Amino acid sequence: MRVVPVLTAVAVTATLYMLVMERDTLLAFARGEDEITDANTTAIPATDSPEMQAIAENRVSVVVQKTTAREIDSAVQLRGETEAARQVQVMAETSATVISEPLRRGSFVEAGQELCRLAPGTRPAVLAQAEANLINARAQVPQTEARLREAEARLEEARINDNVATKLSETGYASDTRVAATQAAVTSAQAGVEAARSGLETTQAGIRSAEAAVASAQKEIDRLAITAPFAGLLESDTAELGSLLGPGAICATILQLNPIKVVGYVPETQVNRVTLGALAGARLADGREVRGRVTFLSRSADPETRTFRVDIEVANDDMSIRDGQTADILIASAGKQAHLVPASALTLNDHGDLGVRTVNSDNVVDFVPVSLLRDTADGAWITGLPDQADLIVVGQEYVVEGVQVDPTFRDGPTQEVSQ
Repeated sequence: MRVVPVLTAVAVTATLYMLVMERDTLLAFARGEDEITDANTTAIPATDSPEMQAIAENRVSVVVQKTTAREIDSAVQLRGETEAARQVQVMAETSATVISEPLRRGSFVEAGQELCRLAPGTRPAVLAQAEANLINARAQVPQTEARLREAEARLEEARINDNVATKLSETGYASDTRVAATQAAVTSAQAGVEAARSGLETTQAGIRSAEAAVASAQKEIDRLAITAPFAGLLESDTAELGSLLGPGAICATILQLNPIKVVGYVPETQVNRVTLGALAGARLADGREVRGRVTFLSRSADPETRTFRVDIEVANDDMSIRDGQTADILIASAGKQAHLVPASALTLNDHGDLGVRTVNSDNVVDFVPVSLLRDTADGAWITGLPDQADLIVVGQEYVVEGVQVDPTFRDGPTQEVSQ
């Protein structure tokens, strides 16, 4: 008979016996616990240690970390884009042919610099004719003024004669016919004065008309030079040499990029946290960070998104920031007391509320609803906890509110913990 099969059978039998009949003793031995034995009983583990008490009471072990509230700058986070401070399409105001060489796109132009020059045509001749008419109209003023003075003198003479004739008639030295004749002379002189005044007003009106014609002709000539309204960069070539421009035709498009605006849209739940003049920063898509201040906050919401436009003015001396770049915006707001906790510690209750689970002095689990302020690489900033709290960072998904747990406290800075 072979010995090995017999020994194997004995070993298997002994193992099965220990697993079935002496299971508690075997488990206690595996845990390294003390045993209490007598002749009629099996080994019983000691229950004076905290671990065995937790096992006897069926408590779950969790890892707890103490957290303290800190004041943080509760910035408003937005997504936006850069926008030119000013953008304008410079257009022609008259019809003429371009006689200037074009400026190419990307060129920097100063305020008042000529962009397009139009052919003058007959406009100088029209201006000369208008100036001549003005000189002629002004030359008529002395003559009409002299006629008015003459008419006024005749009126004064007629009034004197009428006064003399009236007094002589009262004493019987003048006939009624003479009095009537002097009165008729006064009326005629008054009509002459009115005619002279009308002539003077006509002459003055002619002068004003001639001045308006001169101004119109001069303005038409001034429109031949199309200039930049402000300093900036050409977004397009200016009109080509020889092209015909009419009123409203585009000569060039100019962008003002210094300073530049960073534009975002604030949701209505956070609009009251943004104030004019508040410090703000933005991170562009290429990683650059810029800073500025809020210069505009809309008072009217977008009807489709229910958000409010906010403009941030940023210096752009080297013109390196372009119009239309994507930007992540942070606008400074009033500081808040918040806790930095591992994002993995956040959980939901049965009602779907976001919160964390903590333990009190009796090691009983509490669920505390919280608000998420900011999610960072170091963890999540939340509000809603008291200034001091014992936060469950491992095992929070396996316990519910009101149960007693066996906590193990962990010291050190807050960090992510994988469960």
